[in-house]
Amino acid sequence: MFYNSVLTNDMQKQQYEKFLKIVGSLSNLFSESEVPFLYYRIAEKIFCKAFEADDLSRSDVSVDVKKGDLGIGLKTFVAGNHRTLQKITEFGSSDKALYESLSLDEKIRKIALIRNERIDFTQRVHGINKSIYHCVIRDKNQFSIFEKNMNFINVEDIKDIKENKGSITFNDGVEEYSFLLSKNTLTKRFNTSNILQQFEIEILENPLDFLVDCMQNISSLAYFKPKETIFLPLYGRNHTVFSKSGLNQWNANGRRRDINEVYIPVPIDVHKKYPNFFPNRETPFNLKLPNGKTIQTKICQDNGKALMSYSNRELGQWILRDVLKLNEGELLTYDKLQVLGIDSVRIDKLNDENYEINFAKNGSYDIFISQSSGLEG
Repeated sequence: MFYNSVLTNDMQKQQYEKFLKIVGSLSNLFSESEVPFLYYRIAEKIFCKAFEADDLSRSDVSVDVKKGDLGIGLKTFVAGNHRTLQKITEFGSSDKALYESLSLDEKIRKIALIRNERIDFTQRVHGINKSIYHCVIRDKNQFSIFEKNMNFINVEDIKDIKENKGSITFNDGVEEYSFLLSKNTLTKRFNTSNILQQFEIEILENPLDFLVDCMQNISSLAYFKPKETIFLPLYGRNHTVFSKSGLNQWNANGRRRDINEVYIPVPIDVHKKYPNFFPNRETPFNLKLPNGKTIQTKICQDNGKALMSYSNRELGQWILRDVLKLNEGELLTYDKLQVLGIDSVRIDKLNDENYEINFAKNGSYDIFISQSSGLEG
């Protein structure tokens, strides 16, 4: 898998264990349990630092980190009986329209298909060939490391579908699943008996005293300006991907266009609230894609309404062909984006010449522009 593979070495694993022991020792800050506490966001940071992995946790995708071409979903949970159900996919409120009116069998198969498509989408976006779960299992005064393949659900083999009070259980002949109706969440049973490593956690009785001593030894703190971030929609007005503009610009009338010619809409509200985020129109800048490739892009068209690649086709080749897997001549629709769970992109500004792009979940632009209401650039 990962932990005992050529992607790691003994020094990295020792660092990882040390970091986990430090964080676990502070558990009395949060509870008085003998089971050490580990917040999942901290677990992600620890993993990335110890193993020099790429943090994807802000990208709203099916894995949390990437190491080489391996995608890794990080989980931490209490051992229990070592056969607990754990969340693997959470569907948004807008996703319900895709399956809530279907029959029981059709609903489960649709949910399974959506889950599979989102894993596949994540792997295409980030250049991942395989995905796994890496779990930190919390038990009395100890942490254990466990790993398991992130398998696609065998939709054709789904059986034993049973509706219970508040959930629907099923299996695909390999794994057991449960869909929680009230939370729109798909869970999977993790059999964690095959542990890779286990180590004791010494929980400090008075962790605040320890932290005070540490702070007294720090002479100064360095503060770094965070990256500036905006969100852009992948659609036009009324949540519509128009047939002759935006990501379907290749289909527009007029001059002959490259089959991959697209642009990402930049609404006027973004320019008004963040007038200095992008360079001046026609000034090229570097845009790093989630797969690590960097392309030259620019803001263009009237009122700077379009983010395009400098070559007029690189951006479309990546989005339409490499990621969305649309055939040449196939129109993108908002329904297609909904199935993938995305309808926006996040743009991070590193400096005036370098930016990064990542896909964002459904509703991200709406939330961003609503929260930005009344702000000045």
